[in-house]
Amino acid sequence: MVREIVIWPDPILKEIAKPVDRVDDSIRRLLDDMAETMYAADGVGLAAPQIAELKRVVVIDTSPRQEGQKLVHLVNPQIVRLEGKTSYTEGCLSIPGEAEDVERAAKVWVRALDYHGKAFEIEADGLLAIALQHETDHLDGTLFVDHLSSLKREIIRKRMKRLKADRAADQIRHAEKHESAL
Repeated sequence: MVREIVIWPDPILKEIAKPVDRVDDSIRRLLDDMAETMYAADGVGLAAPQIAELKRVVVIDTSPRQEGQKLVHLVNPQIVRLEGKTSYTEGCLSIPGEAEDVERAAKVWVRALDYHGKAFEIEADGLLAIALQHETDHLDGTLFVDHLSSLKREIIRKRMKRLKADRAADQIRHAEKHESAL
């Protein structure tokens, strides 16, 4: 099921997600919903807080932009090692229409549980390394705009508030046109 993506500066995006005790059917359903939501929004990653679920759960699929990749499910991901530096123009499904250069590690090692609760480690570079860092940040209440200057962050915050207000107005206009079945 496609879920609604929370738009920044919603306060839930600043909260720290809680670890998952065990991977069960409800977590697998969440992972499925997150993947479906990510694909519907044409994204390469999604963290549970972005759909208002404060759980340490992430889905990433960089295959549309990075050859040889596939959908990865990460439960309780932990970055265990970082190496090098790179800069990448990042966007975010919770900050639609915005993209800025962010400095990140060039290579990353992450430990997590998979879709079935089995522990694994992933070593990544390129876009997958960026996405792993970006989505893990979400679990700790950090967004890519937190890596920007306060001026850039404030400009983007104002645009997101305007976007949210416009969307709310559109919903009201749509509701007014709806004819009741009563």
